[in-house]
Amino acid sequence: MQVQPYLFFDGNCAEAVEFYKKALGAKVNALMRYKDSPEPPRADCKPPNENAVMHASFNVGDTMIMASDDPTGHPKFGGFSLSLAARDEADAQRLFNALANGGTVQQPLTKTFFSPSFGMVADRFGVSWMVLVPQEMPAKH
Repeated sequence: MQVQPYLFFDGNCAEAVEFYKKALGAKVNALMRYKDSPEPPRADCKPPNENAVMHASFNVGDTMIMASDDPTGHPKFGGFSLSLAARDEADAQRLFNALANGGTVQQPLTKTFFSPSFGMVADRFGVSWMVLVPQEMPAKH
């Protein structure tokens, strides 16, 4: 079983996917707009416009993230963060800076007891990210 995040954007899903391609090296698996649907939209699921994204799928590393433009209202990203494991401190700095471009730094990258480099940022779309360099936790005695 897998748990995969599904992000709902406020009419800017295609822009977000392009941003993640540049910032994180995301690989796009699919991107379908409402106008490309083989069926008309249901009455209870009215798209923001015909160019809005009905469904997108992209990979960041080995993780698939799905997304679309929210047809039901104005989405709010809250109560969660996507955690991004960097290869090393330089990679963490690069990823953090890319996500922070136009976003809000919630906690600058810093050394912690659980990582040589950990920080939190909300990107320009409001999605919260935790960037860290994983390290072995000391064994409990």
